[in-house]
Amino acid sequence: MATKRSDADRVEAYTRALIEAARSEGRANADLVQWQHARKFSPEVLETLAAMQRENDLDLVAEVAKQYKELLDTEDRTVSVTVTTAVPMDEALRAKVLSKAERDLDAPVYLVERVDPGIIGGIMLEVRGKRYDASVRAQLANIRKTLSSSFIGGEEK
Repeated sequence: MATKRSDADRVEAYTRALIEAARSEGRANADLVQWQHARKFSPEVLETLAAMQRENDLDLVAEVAKQYKELLDTEDRTVSVTVTTAVPMDEALRAKVLSKAERDLDAPVYLVERVDPGIIGGIMLEVRGKRYDASVRAQLANIRKTLSSSFIGGEEK
């Protein structure tokens, strides 16, 4: 009866196979970076890549990615909205932003949340290549600009 190798033995076998292949091609460090990102792939992506490997079609990866994006853009109405706030949004604010964006855009919305303490407060939205800046930083910059042009330019207005 064959005994199953331990996890540690299988891990070492996989690791040595990867290192040997990478070293023979002079790319051990590059492969390490790729390997660290591989765990982020969905099972479907891994299965598709394995099928492409079996069929010797890995040279088509860039074209598949390009067509994937094109199909997604034309067939999926979901709009990506990037929301930047000074502190993480709570559930109530997230729900308000999502609801308003879906109403205004008349489409389902996928929120990408960013935190940037440098905006001091308020909110910035980026959607379809346009930026809507209602941050405290932008408001202060506008006040500074207005004051500068009103009082420093010479005459008071």
